[in-house]
Amino acid sequence: MSIIEDLVIASRVCVEHGVIDAYGHVSVRSETNPQRYFMSRAIAPELITESDIMEFDLDSVPVVPNGPPGYNERFIHGEIYKARPDVNSIVHNHSHSVIPFSCTTCQLKPIFHMAAFIGLGVPNWDIADAQKGTDLLVRNNVLGKSLAEKLGKHPAVLMRGHGSVVVGEKIQTAVGRTVYLDHNAKMQFQAMMMAGQDVMYMADDEVMANVAWQEYYRSWDLWKKKWQKKLAEEKSLNS
Repeated sequence: MSIIEDLVIASRVCVEHGVIDAYGHVSVRSETNPQRYFMSRAIAPELITESDIMEFDLDSVPVVPNGPPGYNERFIHGEIYKARPDVNSIVHNHSHSVIPFSCTTCQLKPIFHMAAFIGLGVPNWDIADAQKGTDLLVRNNVLGKSLAEKLGKHPAVLMRGHGSVVVGEKIQTAVGRTVYLDHNAKMQFQAMMMAGQDVMYMADDEVMANVAWQEYYRSWDLWKKKWQKKLAEEKSLNS
């Protein structure tokens, strides 16, 4: 199966789990040219098909000129791919459960073993540190580079008042982390409502024991097979 199909499925999965709605986007690095990546044209992720996928260079310029417009915040992806050769997929999302952690002093911590990667650190980026008076959108490479620098070597970064960016060596890792980051935020909030600050989070050795195996293969296999069937049905209806 192609990474283009995987990219379409990844977008649908993120919509299904409520971490992306009409906004947000998923990308994947080219398997043949690491200086290129694929992402959809500017369209609601739930509507993406393979024909909507565009190829970009790492300055986030479309490889084929005069095509449809890309997402305004594609610069997030290009600058992270520049800075992180280990990253092959990126999800930018607006999870409603995660955003409160981006604009308060409450730190996101791993409470759920499926989100153990949070224990590797999830820094918080404030766009105002890079440019004052923006609409909080990463509309150019300068802002994208600032965000990539804050991400550093971490698996995810929060964006103050906006959302988060999650990365992975594989597309299933980036998508799995995105889904379980959202779940962890919900669970942490619930636990804090029950016990205040008296919450037992995962210990560092527990974090590392889980991160060692967590690439979300089983979740991805389930999601992919389900969406392959649904996409085949869509094609049949539209043919």
